[in-house]
Order: sequence, then structure tokens, then C-alpha cells
Amino acid sequence: MKQHIDISLPLGLNIPIWPNSEGITVIRTQNLDNGDPSNNSRIIADVHTGTHIDAPLHYIKEGKSVDEINTDVLIGPTFVAEFPNQAIVTKKDLEMANIPENTERLLIKTQNSQLLTKGDKFTENFVGLSSDAAQWVVNKEIRLIGIDYLSIQPYSGFHKTHEILLKEDIVIVEGLNLTDVMTGIYQLICLPIKIEGAEGAPARAILVKTS
Repeated sequence: MKQHIDISLPLGLNIPIWPNSEGITVIRTQNLDNGDPSNNSRIIADVHTGTHIDAPLHYIKEGKSVDEINTDVLIGPTFVAEFPNQAIVTKKDLEMANIPENTERLLIKTQNSQLLTKGDKFTENFVGLSSDAAQWVVNKEIRLIGIDYLSIQPYSGFHKTHEILLKEDIVIVEGLNLTDVMTGIYQLICLPIKIEGAEGAPARAILVKTS
């Protein structure tokens, strides 16, 4: 029996937005109620809004853009590890989390998931990965790392976390809603919009639990 869990945020007004980001605006440019032949909309959005992918180009000058990411990285077995009490996830935390050897995709569940689902208020006190945790991910040859808030690195401090990961072509998925996800192994399907030359893109992310 397969259980599909949508771990994406809906792109709308009721989600946290990074400070100084425009978030997303959907403008109805044609409307059936106004006598137009169809409904049609225009989207104005920061590509790092909601559930999204950071491509290496986000921090690495010559890094890959989102349309250059190999989709093999975005689909496949994934381990979800939970850190319910940590303010920052460190190398030591990862070492003690019983993450299976040869894990290629790792999603980090923290208390952040509660923050994402309680309205549009942004908080600076979200949980992120320390620099040594990022280096641990690199050393373990993990190809994709995801977390349940709008940034993989804390709001203040540890500013090398993104760079450590992205310079090794590790795909970062941010803004995941892992509220209803338990620790364990899943199949991940995470596909960003294929925007040429962009450093990131909104994504739809699904976990499949096979039992």
C-alpha cells in the first residue's frame, strides 16, 4: 500500500515570507465573470517563495542554474530525520540520528514545521544547519538536503552553510511542510519549475511511503 504525502506549501498569502521578499502575487488578467472568454492569471513571485529549490547558482557564481539540475537527484529514496528540540542542527546531531549509510537524500524535520503552518508571520528563530553539519552532509556524499523552513542555514550565524553545500552541487530544498511526516525512509518526488538561468524555483514535493 502506498501513502502519498504532499509536503509542499500552497503558494498564497498565508505563508511566511522572507524579509524584504515580494513573496507571490496572483493577478487575474481575464475573468469569466467579467465576460472574458476564459480565466487567466499572471504570477509575480520571488523564486524562493514557499517550497522551493536552491540551485548552486544561488551562492556560487559559476554554479548550475535550476534548469541544469539532474532530475535523478530530485526523485528517489529519501530519509527523514527528526530533531524536535534542537535550536541548531549540528554535526553531532546528525551523527546521532541513525541516518542509514549511503543515504543520498536527507530531509530534516524540526520544530520549524509548526512555524510554517501557523499563518504568515516570519520568525528569525527558526532551526537551521550549522556549518559543520553542512560539511558532514558533504562528507557523506548526500546529494539533496531539505529542511522545514525558508532557509537551510540559521537566520544569524553560520553563513557558510549554503556555500559549503552548493559548491559541491548538493541540491537544497527549503520550505518543506513535514508536520505529518514520521522519521523513516520514503520515496521523494520533488520537481521545480524549469526556469532557464534561475538560481532557484518553486517546487511541488511529494513523499511516498511504501508499507
